[in-house]
Amino acid sequence: MRAMIMDALAAPLEVRDVEAPIAPVGGVVVEVHATGLCKSDWHAWVGHDDVTLPHVPGHELAGVIVEVGEGVQRWNVGDRVTVPFVMGCGACEWCLGGNAQVCPDQQQPGFTQWGSFAERVVLRAADTNVVRIPDGVSFEAAAALGCRFATAYRALTGRARVQAGEWITVVGAGGVGLSAGMIGVALGARVIVVDRTPAALEAAARLGAEHTLLADGSDIAAAVHELTGGGSHVAVDAVGSAQTSRDAVLSLRRRGRHVQIGLLPTADGMTAMPMARVIAWELDLLGSHGMAAVDYPEMLSLIESGALRPQDLVERVIGLSEAATLLPAMDTASPAGMTMIDPRLD
Repeated sequence: MRAMIMDALAAPLEVRDVEAPIAPVGGVVVEVHATGLCKSDWHAWVGHDDVTLPHVPGHELAGVIVEVGEGVQRWNVGDRVTVPFVMGCGACEWCLGGNAQVCPDQQQPGFTQWGSFAERVVLRAADTNVVRIPDGVSFEAAAALGCRFATAYRALTGRARVQAGEWITVVGAGGVGLSAGMIGVALGARVIVVDRTPAALEAAARLGAEHTLLADGSDIAAAVHELTGGGSHVAVDAVGSAQTSRDAVLSLRRRGRHVQIGLLPTADGMTAMPMARVIAWELDLLGSHGMAAVDYPEMLSLIESGALRPQDLVERVIGLSEAATLLPAMDTASPAGMTMIDPRLD
């Protein structure tokens, strides 16, 4: 099969032929029809994640099962499927409790194993992790769920428990930020989106954001407090930096809830937070790390009904060769929406 190969960290990527995978016991092989180009893939490429070289990135995917391993009960060749970017082992207390997204023995395509920037990918513990795509949902829409959209959905519903009428400030209008904004609007919340690029803010406004703020060095938190009459009820950092997380936390009103989605890579693994404000105002700091397969049906039903439209976040579809040139520049690029890869295109 053809795949995008990392032979060294932070080095040029090559698209070349490699040996096709074989379905493991309990797993399946999926022919990839759509896979998202995500900032998390850049983190793996640059070395923020521990990957074994040579490596194939890619963790947001949808496609068709082409091979079923021994012991798989629920799946057949030809099934249209997607998968969360965290695949649980299916046997630990967290998986059995419906929280495979924090499984200590988890596998992650594109990180702990070869990923979906290839014509085929292995999905392990398929009966626990694989999700059927409804007929009315496209491969591109389903692939968008694997990391950014599903993470945003669970961050707002399962973690922050957003209520209709509440103010939400979303810092960052890339794929996960626009997803959070769209979901917030669908939940009946009043959404403010912050970004450094006008095009991203225009996309956020088209998706229903009530206000947009340009991150141009001005006091974002003060602007949010003025717009909302005291601060937002919920804040989301969809970027992952000391500045964006600080802006998000300081935009909250008293007893507000902050959800950290964007990764915060630092040399020592620690990131400064305005803890004096957290203590004095009794703010909640919440992490959100994807969503387990058992939680997908509610989200998929909203997508199938048209209440949520992740496909509207897809800005373009490209092949592996173009993706290999775009991935290294993701730390400086400011895409308004999602880029999808179809490995069958080139």
